[in-house]
Amino acid sequence: MQMTPTQRLDATFAALADPTRRAILARLATGEASVNELAEPFAISQPAISRHLKVLERAGLISTGHDAQRRPRRVEGEALEAATDWLKKIRDTWEENYRRLDALLEELKRTMPKAKSPKTKKQE
Repeated sequence: MQMTPTQRLDATFAALADPTRRAILARLATGEASVNELAEPFAISQPAISRHLKVLERAGLISTGHDAQRRPRRVEGEALEAATDWLKKIRDTWEENYRRLDALLEELKRTMPKAKSPKTKKQE
């Protein structure tokens, strides 16, 4: 079943929500690895790692290769790029909102009369 871009983005963020899956992706960013190699640093079973890998693969974040007897996993950049692009659009929108707010505040500073500071007893 082919996912829509929205479904793919949802799957990407859901996969990235888990710290174990993020750690697996960080490890795979350094190069491909087998399930056993990926399971080494974790205190969880190999089947649990396999379930995490399935989530990452369904989200399009990793793929499985075939190398003789091994089935190494590797990072796939397309899903990460889509998530990064979405986040960039959100960031750009917020930055534009802040620029407009800054411009409005500057305009208000120029147009508002300066308030007189209250005199203290020493000034009187």
